[in-house]
Amino acid sequence: MADITIEEVTEFSDELADTIERLLPELSSTAVYSVDTVQAIVASDATHLYAARLDGRIVGTACLVVYPIPTGIRAHIDDVVVDESARGHGLSRLLLNHLIAEANERFRARTIDLTSRPDREAANHLYRTSGFAERDTNVYRWRGPQSGVNPAG
Repeated sequence: MADITIEEVTEFSDELADTIERLLPELSSTAVYSVDTVQAIVASDATHLYAARLDGRIVGTACLVVYPIPTGIRAHIDDVVVDESARGHGLSRLLLNHLIAEANERFRARTIDLTSRPDREAANHLYRTSGFAERDTNVYRWRGPQSGVNPAG
């Protein structure tokens, strides 16, 4: 039987950096790995990084971002990923359930949101079967200077 643990990462390590660098292409084809970013995630008060270990080795990660706004404490789950070689043990669901419990119990979040591209069929199935429902909302992303809009007015 496999030994599975989920833990919050509170200290930067080479193992963590190597794992995130290895898993990043599974999350995004355009993201650029940066050890400085990994260190900033671990040091952040708003971002809580969790690692899934299978037989002692980090094989998955997920981020829980918690922030207060006037309407209450909000939580957002981002970048849930498990190494392809470790799939089939239910690690994604364990990670997701752990983050939901943390958001609810530890942070008392009023809402927990996440997003996923439609082509990530397995992830979308996981989210739907874990109690998440699609929202009727528009999601906007600022496109930067190429949009022709000056945010300063």
